[in-house]
Amino acid sequence: MHAFNLQTKPSLAERLADLAVDALIDEADLSPKPALVDRRGNGAHTDLHLGLMHASALSLWPAFKEMAEAAIELRAIDLPLREAVGRIGREGERAMLVTTDGVNTHRGAIWALGLLVTAAALQPQSTEASAVTMRAARLALIDDRYAPRPLSHGAQVAQRYGARGAREEAQLGFPSVIDRALPQLRRSRAAGHGEQNARLDALLAIMTNLADTCVLYRAGEHGLHTMQLGAQAVLDAGGSASLAGRRRLHELDEQLIALNASPGGAADLLAACLFIDRIESADDLDQGAF
Repeated sequence: MHAFNLQTKPSLAERLADLAVDALIDEADLSPKPALVDRRGNGAHTDLHLGLMHASALSLWPAFKEMAEAAIELRAIDLPLREAVGRIGREGERAMLVTTDGVNTHRGAIWALGLLVTAAALQPQSTEASAVTMRAARLALIDDRYAPRPLSHGAQVAQRYGARGAREEAQLGFPSVIDRALPQLRRSRAAGHGEQNARLDALLAIMTNLADTCVLYRAGEHGLHTMQLGAQAVLDAGGSASLAGRRRLHELDEQLIALNASPGGAADLLAACLFIDRIESADDLDQGAF
């Protein structure tokens, strides 16, 4: 990482990789998240813990940097860039699995954040959330000829239930982030709820509507409905900053753990939200002013 070389100014690609890893670590640390790994414990998982999530996030820094560099070099949303990003993403996934001893910690996040890092690098002077996500969507719509054809668990579940999976979420321009997470994050900040509570509320806003394929895979439609209704109940009670909202959040956490339902898809999209929020607040990302 560039942190070991303090004498040189980090490149655009290095800054974007830093922000992507920061978003993953911020998402992992955020507590108390319902049924997800956080500072309290492992949630609904038996094979994950916070240290592993941190190590996984750090292992992805070279891949995010390479994706940004590919965008800077190729400068066009076309097949060569799409296939370069796909190749780098698969290499990043292999590095992640080596780090985690085969545990899938961030496969969905590699897809989402990889596209967003690439989109930001293409036009660093244009960091508005809608502009970045639309560039990412255009890239996601291009078919990668070298992508493995066997369906992931998430894709299988999306197909079975007619749900929108991670691929479709990206191809539509990340509506769960643009229409739900970012507006809720800003509303909660404006209400003075504090940054951690605002981020929890953003996660809950995603959970109210997302057909989370991780939850569907682990707990079916009952688990999904429990997640969506429970998240809405927390927000209706005043959000995570209110006593009533915290009680509802605790109830949702217990319900989802009992169902073995971990909203990993929502967590990936929260990381995407935090990344977009950070780059959108930059006055000039190309000059490193954030």
